[in-house]
Amino acid sequence: MRFPFFIARRYLFSKKSTNAINVISGISVVGVAVATMALVVTLSVFNGFSDLVATLFTAFDPQLEITPTEGKTAPADDPILTEIRQLPQIAVATECVEDLALVTYHDRQAMVTIKGVEDNFDQLTHIREILYGDGTFELHAADLQYGIVGIRLAEQLGMGYRFEDPLQVYVPRREGQVDITDPEDGFEHDELFSPGVLFSVMQAKYDKNYILTSVGFARRIFDQQGMISSLALRLKPGSDFEGVKSEIKRIAGDRYQVRDRYEQQDDTFRIMKIEKFIAYIFLTFILVVACFNIIGSLSMLIIDKRDDVVTLRNLGASDHQITQIFLFEGRMISAMGAVIGILIGLLLCWIQQTFGVIALGSSAGSFIVDAYPVSVHFTDVLLVFVTVLVVGFLSVWYPVRYFSKRLIE
Repeated sequence: MRFPFFIARRYLFSKKSTNAINVISGISVVGVAVATMALVVTLSVFNGFSDLVATLFTAFDPQLEITPTEGKTAPADDPILTEIRQLPQIAVATECVEDLALVTYHDRQAMVTIKGVEDNFDQLTHIREILYGDGTFELHAADLQYGIVGIRLAEQLGMGYRFEDPLQVYVPRREGQVDITDPEDGFEHDELFSPGVLFSVMQAKYDKNYILTSVGFARRIFDQQGMISSLALRLKPGSDFEGVKSEIKRIAGDRYQVRDRYEQQDDTFRIMKIEKFIAYIFLTFILVVACFNIIGSLSMLIIDKRDDVVTLRNLGASDHQITQIFLFEGRMISAMGAVIGILIGLLLCWIQQTFGVIALGSSAGSFIVDAYPVSVHFTDVLLVFVTVLVVGFLSVWYPVRYFSKRLIE
């Protein structure tokens, strides 16, 4: 292959008899480079948003969550859960009880999710980092039960960081008959007081729907004494995460699901992956269109080099070797475009990461971040490079063979 490659390299960089061929070859390289650059930048932006969402969920979601496969609750003293708690790699284990409830504050009301957790919830997650107000993380004090409300839910109910009047909580009774003459008799009722803080995950799923309180309050109002909705875990630093997760899955068997942070938000990340894949497909189609320039450049080059082909044949070159010359020509154009496009794409990503040139809004603070987040993943860069080479190689294979048979003979 050295001989066809050597001639193809000379043809690529040498001056042709018709200057238009050089121009079209340059346009071909630029077209492939621009499409490659767009792929690198677009995939990196999707990665940036995905990583940003992951950091937001980290402050609220546990590292590992164990939930029953069937039903909404499970016994807190289940031997399986006890065995999992006793694993040496477990640093913090928190029992959680979670269900829907109706809350009212003054003349406003909302359907919310009450999430009861143990006092060590702040050791399990980074909840303290997303609290706002003049209070602190407290779930109860003596007989008082506190409720830490999501910031958007507080806005909806017309509450401040420290609401003066207690929040009224209503939950349908699990047992007994409803007295039609007294509808309130069909509900369990209790009150939550303010610890002086609100939480903000910057995700509507939590900020608009969740209230954190003690697990004792949740068990009482939901009538779930001795039960849990989930067991949340944090591992000790330096633990083999995947290894521990596999061991917990083995212990849990079919009775419990074991999910990490990404699996807990599976719907969100699945949508982002689908969007990223669709963007990749569309940009690949643009790359295919850009590769048509290579076909035009090669067809003109084959016509221009007819005399050279005759000379090469007289010197003993076979038709296969001559075809390989023009195939190498097209492949080198694709490879050059791929390398240049990736380098420019990486440069643009670095500029955006460092300087935040493209802003998300006209004013600072309008969004979670001021500029488009960018995260370059090596696997994506490799995928883009392979995609460009494959599309480029396939796009020139049939045209070169066709033109070499028709125009060289």
